[in-house]
Order: sequence, then structure tokens, then C-alpha cells
Amino acid sequence: MRLAVIGLLMAATTASAQQGLRATDQVYDRQELSGMLSDHAVEFFDGSVSRYRADGVYSYKYTETDRPWLGTWSVPEAGQVCIAFENGSDRCDIFVSDGARMVMIIDNGTRFPVRERRALVDGY
Repeated sequence: MRLAVIGLLMAATTASAQQGLRATDQVYDRQELSGMLSDHAVEFFDGSVSRYRADGVYSYKYTETDRPWLGTWSVPEAGQVCIAFENGSDRCDIFVSDGARMVMIIDNGTRFPVRERRALVDGY
């Protein structure tokens, strides 16, 4: 039962995030997105950073001095990245190319352009 509920929640989140898609967006395919994120840090224009380790460990910090939000990440389908946080919450977002840069679209359709994507050094 729990897996069915999680599946429904993920589908609903993806449908909501798709509201933020534009006709010119190119959704990354599953393999491409996994490769782009695996062992990389993604920094947004507000200074927040998401780290996607190759072993599936995920961390997010709003500022460098914040305690990280920890969890695991996966790419269950094209363009979609899902995070299961250690605190029991979860979320799925969509990553696209807008022609100029990578953009993350969250569940309510809000778009967050990526400032920089860089390789992790020693997992950080």
C-alpha cells in the first residue's frame, strides 16, 4: 500500500511541476540527467547547493553555514529527480535545458535556473 501511495504522490508532483514547462524546454533523458548529476554539485543563483553523489547520497544546503538536509536521490524517469530525505519527507523535481542553461522546476511550477554545475571532489 505504501508503495502505491508513494507512486501516486510522485505522479502528482511531476504533473504539478510540468505546469512550469515551456514549449522551448528540452527535458533531459533519464540516462543523460543521471550522468549530469552523479558526483556533481548544482549551485543555484540564491547560493544554495545540491550535491548528488554517485552512491545515491544527496545533500542540500541553503547557505554554506547551514546544516545540510540529507537523503538519497534517484532519476526514476526522464527529467525527474526524486529525493527521499532522512526526515521522512520526499520531493520530485524536473530538470530541463531552456536552451541557455539547466533549470530545475519544482512541484508548483516555479523555475530555478542553475548558476553552476561542478564535479564533486571527494564527495563534496
